Order: sequence, then C-alpha cells, then structure tokens
Amino acid sequence: MSDELNRAEKAFQRQNIVSPSDAARKSAIQNAMMQFEVENQLKKENTNISQGIGFGARLRERGNKMLNVLLRRNPMNISHMNYKHLLAGGASFAVMALVVSNINILLPETPIVTDQVDPTIVEETRTGEVVKQDAKPDEAKEVVVAVNEASPKPLTEVAKVKKYSDVRAEAQDQDKTSAGSATIVQPVEAEITAAQAPSTVVSPAPAYLKKPSPMAGLKRARRDSRPAIGGIVGQSANVGLSQQPGFAGDVVRPKFEVQGRDKFSNVEDNPVKLASEDPVSTFSVDVDTASYAFIRSAINRGVLPQKNAVRIEEMINYFDYDYKAPSDRARPFNANVSIMPTPWNANSKLLRIGIKGYELPKGEAPRANLVFLIDTSGSMNAANKLPLLRNSFKLLLQSLKPDDTVSIVTYAGRAGVVLAPTKVADKHKILASLDRLHAGGSTAGAEGIRQAYQLAEQNLDKDGVNRVILATDGDFNVGISNPEELKSFIQRKQKSGVTLSILGFGRGNYNDALMQTLAQNGNGNAAYIDTLSEARKVLVEEAGSTLFTIAKDVKIQVEFNPALVGEYRLIGYETRKLKREDFNNDKVDAGDIGAGHTVTALYEITAKGVSGRLVDELRYKTNAAKKQPAADTNAQTANEYAFVKIRYKQPKSDTSELITIPVTAANEVTGDDVPKDANFAAAVAAFGQMLKGGKYTGKYSYDELIALAISAKGEDRFGYRAEFVNLVRLAKSAAALEPQK
Repeated sequence: MSDELNRAEKAFQRQNIVSPSDAARKSAIQNAMMQFEVENQLKKENTNISQGIGFGARLRERGNKMLNVLLRRNPMNISHMNYKHLLAGGASFAVMALVVSNINILLPETPIVTDQVDPTIVEETRTGEVVKQDAKPDEAKEVVVAVNEASPKPLTEVAKVKKYSDVRAEAQDQDKTSAGSATIVQPVEAEITAAQAPSTVVSPAPAYLKKPSPMAGLKRARRDSRPAIGGIVGQSANVGLSQQPGFAGDVVRPKFEVQGRDKFSNVEDNPVKLASEDPVSTFSVDVDTASYAFIRSAINRGVLPQKNAVRIEEMINYFDYDYKAPSDRARPFNANVSIMPTPWNANSKLLRIGIKGYELPKGEAPRANLVFLIDTSGSMNAANKLPLLRNSFKLLLQSLKPDDTVSIVTYAGRAGVVLAPTKVADKHKILASLDRLHAGGSTAGAEGIRQAYQLAEQNLDKDGVNRVILATDGDFNVGISNPEELKSFIQRKQKSGVTLSILGFGRGNYNDALMQTLAQNGNGNAAYIDTLSEARKVLVEEAGSTLFTIAKDVKIQVEFNPALVGEYRLIGYETRKLKREDFNNDKVDAGDIGAGHTVTALYEITAKGVSGRLVDELRYKTNAAKKQPAADTNAQTANEYAFVKIRYKQPKSDTSELITIPVTAANEVTGDDVPKDANFAAAVAAFGQMLKGGKYTGKYSYDELIALAISAKGEDRFGYRAEFVNLVRLAKSAAALEPQK
C-alpha cells in the first residue's frame, strides 16, 4: 500500500493543470448539480451543505472523503509521509474524478480501435480521448482527456466532438515534447475509410493499472443494455472507427447464434417427360459444390437437411471422376457418354454424360487479380464463420503465385477497402490484414459488392484472371438485399471481365438462395466451407478449377429418340434449366468450367414398351402424336437412344462452338463392365433423391445404397468417398429437425 501511495504522490507532483473547455465545464457542473439533488432526495447526505455557490465546497468535501478512505486503508505507520501535494491537489482530483466518471455522458460510447489493445484499456477508454503513456513503466500513467468544444445542450444529448484531423494534429504537437506514444480514437463525425485508419499499438500498462475499475462492471452492464444492431447485443448505434469493417479492437461480444433462418430456393423436382411429346431437354452445366458441404454439415450434427437444401447435381459433382481429359487446350474438354442399369429401378436405365476439363500444366496458370470481399457484420461472429473464413483465405494464399495480386474489401454497417492491391510476394501484409478482421454491426452487402467490383476493375489484368471472391453467410440487411436487383447489377458487370465466386459460411441464418443467384450470374462458382479441410479442398487442391476458367457458357441439350425411349427424367439441375431456344442463343448466359473440372449429368430413361412406366401412352392421340419421328425411317439414327449436343465458348470469345455425340447401343454397359465411377455417381444421386423424399427411388434402402457406394469407392486418395459412406450411415438415424436451443 505504501508503494501505491508513493506512486500516487509522484503522479500528483507532476500533475499538469487541466483546463477543460467552457462547454465541458458547464456540462460537468450541471451533472454534479443533478447528482447532488438526486443524492439529497434519496440518501439525505448533503442536507448540511449549502447550495448554489457551495459547489466548490461540495467538491472539496468529496475529495477529502476519498483521501480519508485511502488513509484508513493503510495498515502501516504513514506519519512520515508528506501529504502536502495530495491535499493541495484534492480539489483538482475531485474535479477530474467528476469529469472522468461522467465523460461517457459527454462523448459517444464507441469502443477504442487499436491493434492488440489490452481489454481493460479498451473497456475504460471512450471515443474522443487521447491516451498518453510515459516511457517509465514503473510509474503511474498520465491521462489527458481531450474534451472538445460543444454547443450548450442538455445532458441527454451527445456533445459534438472535433474532427479526426484536428484531434490528430493536436496529438502530434504534443508528441514532439513527449516521449510517450499516443492512440487517437476516431470521433463519430470523422469520415475515415478503413485504409486510412491509424494502427498505433498501445504499450502495455503496468499490472496495477490493468485492474478493472469499480465502475467497469456498471459501464459494461449499461453498454450491454443498449439496443443492438445486426443482432449483436451491446452494439452502439454510433458508427465509429471500430465499426469500420476490417479493424480489430472491438470489445468482445457474445457469439452470434441463430436457428431456423437458413434460406433456400423452393424448386420442384424435374418431372418425368414423354419422349413422344417433349423429346428435348436443355440445361446449363453446374460445377458448384455448396449443397453437398451444407448437407454434410447438417448430418454431422445429427440433423437431416431441409429438402430445398438438396441439389443433387452439386452432390454428384462434389466428387472427381476418372474421365479422359483433352490433351490440347484448343478443345477445352472431352465429353463421355454411357448407358447403365439403374440401381433403384429395374425397369429403367441411366444415361450418364461426363465432361472433363483441360488441366493446366504447372507454370501455365495466368496471373490472378483477386479481391477478397469479406463479410464482417455481426452475424459472422461465430467460430464457424469469420475465424474459419480468415484461415480459409490464408490457405488460398498458399496456392497463389508471388506476382498475383490480392485486395481486401470488407463490409458491415458500411463497406471499405482494408487492403489496397498487394502482391502475394508481400504475403505478411496480407496476413496481417486478415488477422485484424473482427465481426460487428449490420450487413451492407450490396455496397461491398459494388466497391469490390470497382476495385477489381481499377486493377484489371487483361491477360489474367480478375475475380471477386465473396465470403459471407449471405445475411444482407442494409441497402439492396433483393436478389433480382443484385442479379441485374452482376449481369451488367459480366462485360467488365470480372467474375464472382461465392464462399458460404455458417448456419442458422445462411442465405443460400441469394448466394446461388449471385454465383450463377457472376460467371463463378459457389462453395460452402464448413471445415478447414473443405477450405483446403476448394481453395488449394482445386484452386485451378476454382479460379481459372477454360470454357464459359457451357450448355447441354439432349434430344431423345421416341422410337426407343418412352420417357425420361433429368436428375437434378432444376435451377439450371434452359429453354430450348436458349441453346443456340449466344447471348444467354450459362455455366463455366474451370481447369481440370469434371461435370456429370444423369438422366433416368425408360425404353419404349417396357412395363413400369410412370406416364401412360395417350388413348386419344393427336395428329402430332400420330406422326412417326424421322428416326423410324432413317437407318442411320434408328439405333440411337439420344443425340447429345454441347455448346461452349472459349474464355476470350463471344461466339460458341458445338460438340455432338450420338448415344447408341454401343454405349451400353452392364454387370462388371459398369465403371466404378458410374456406380458411385449413381449412389450419390440415389442418396440425394432419398433426402428429398425418395419420390422416384421406390423401396430402395439405405443399406443397399451403402453396399453400392462401398463397392464403387475405388481409389479414394483424400477419403471423400469413405466420408460419403459414413454420411449415409448417419442419415439413417438423423433427426428431422434440430432441437431448439
């Protein structure tokens, strides 16, 4: 205790005279008078003290009381101490105590923003303060409160603070004569972008100053009782620098956890069609994998996913298949077709169409101009969201070349540039920017997308890949959130040469419907990241197929021969269906294929005249139905089940090219001749249909499905197929709905 009093005495000896502004003095006096009246009514403590001009006496009285408390707490003989300086500073100590204890009334309560700030300092420091620290660590620190000029207002209103530039200039002048360092907090009125914000690190204070003050708990309770923004309790309505996206220093908030707000598009399953009535099927390819990863995340929690979350084509295309790849980049992919028995229906067959993209040799990958667009809103404040997102982007950096360029734009209540375009060779700077990201505030996603596209266009590499990678849970709640409006914006941006990919995170309020709309119209792909292993798969192992496009606007059209095919059904691709006339229209957008990508599509077909068909032939046929197709009279096409056409464009071209493949009896395989890859794809398709209700799988059981998947697992270098088998096992006992927490 003696040492503490010695330090306090030294602090008073070198105490500077503080001259607050008239507005601050007036506010402090008004507050003191108000507090006096309250105490007078409730506690009757000041009945013997005169009012009005007795204000100074009351301040001295309070100072003496505080001094007496210190004296009573000293168990040792302290008569040798010199209290002259303490007594002389009693009045000023009381004034400072009043000003400091009520400074939160004068200034907006926005958390301080620094890099690696001690939590206690963050808790106790308010916007508008300048914290100065002495060079000597063993002495008490000097605190100078910069109370700025304000117009006389009631205490219920927040006093106006100086602009950032003014406060910073004053602090810099003080620094010329002081050995201490200063951290300047941005006032509410200062319009500073994230890239311009200071990143001064506050030196650690001595241990005796790090103890929380008696008022800390009360201040926290009052702060946490304020209305929340973006679902975060205790978020101030004022937008200060700590709420600028992409900066650390926010006071730790409770983790964001929501249930039952995941959004998926409501899409009906593809119907069974008669080949004699509607023989042509057209769709856009899809290389997204988000659905499978989300399903896996749900089942691993012991819960079945909602039916709209199941997109069978994304489940099938999550896995790689052993299709033959082209050897020349002039033809960006090879097409493979085969016909095999249907595992769940003895009366039908499966037509499998497989595409394998050209694999770029090492060293041939073009330069990349990437903009990381990161959601730092309050809804991202969960372990499986922003922390996982940061680590995912760190993995992506490992797969980039030193001359690739990375920028970072973040958005919460508003958007801002956190990192200007930086070469990957300067990796430490990129990593430091990622480490500074913290979640808080609402979600201005549309503004973030606009700024990200603008930054990508400003640094456009005409010979390289220009892509915005949006990482979010999709919970846009500020600005434009209508998917159709955002779709229109992104469609207009296609001509700029900048593409958009989506990385989804989290659950509870995951907006898959919005992210699918953005990815499909941004000429990019969508993935869902639920684990760091998934991030490595998408961003490291499949970096080439994720980033480097080898063919764009890829469309598939299949014409079935009514002479041999009675009915057919496309499995999946409900959100990718195109009109028949869209196939030859080069203005119609379609899916893109990345380097090394594999794409698989399955049709379930039933031969003409086979029993067990789902659609009966018409009893009263129309004239159009009575007409026999040309295949009956053309010997060349008489044995064709179907005719497959594929259109695509080279990455830099606006004119499509055509690939055609006839499907004949020569493409049929049965028994042991069926490739393991084909059987595994069929197993995944069966699982997806069963998760959606099993309308077309009949009595096919989970045990039969597991046996098929195990027999077709083949080479499983990364264990993804073994993981699939375990998911099917878990699905047998999974709950239909997650219990409420």
